[in-house]
Amino acid sequence: MVRTSQRSALQLKEREMALYEHIFLARQDLSQAQVDALAATATEIVEANEGKVTKTETWGLKSLAYKIDRNRKAHFVMLNIDAPGSVVEELERQTRINEDVIRYMTIRVEEHEEGPSVMMRKNERDKKRRSDREERD
Repeated sequence: MVRTSQRSALQLKEREMALYEHIFLARQDLSQAQVDALAATATEIVEANEGKVTKTETWGLKSLAYKIDRNRKAHFVMLNIDAPGSVVEELERQTRINEDVIRYMTIRVEEHEEGPSVMMRKNERDKKRRSDREERD
């Protein structure tokens, strides 16, 4: 049986945990292994501070709408995070320090999207269209 004070403490802790999507853009000259290492580092930061990363997606090397620090392309990575706000502050601080990351954004969401994200579905759709086109030629 859980006491009232313990129950309210548990409820408070559950409310402190929030869902976030953290997306960062890594420099175009990095290898895929280096990009994966950046994602692993971000995951370690979250997990070391009592949070958890529920999903990691690498969207690949994509063209940018405009140059960012002399980069025309960037590697895109998205992390779904379940953690308190203090963890996100630390993650953003570490991301800001890293010279390989040219942009990042963390947003709070009500719930994480199940299955692949919109960007992953778009990539799959585009690959299918390309293969269909090649078959016709």
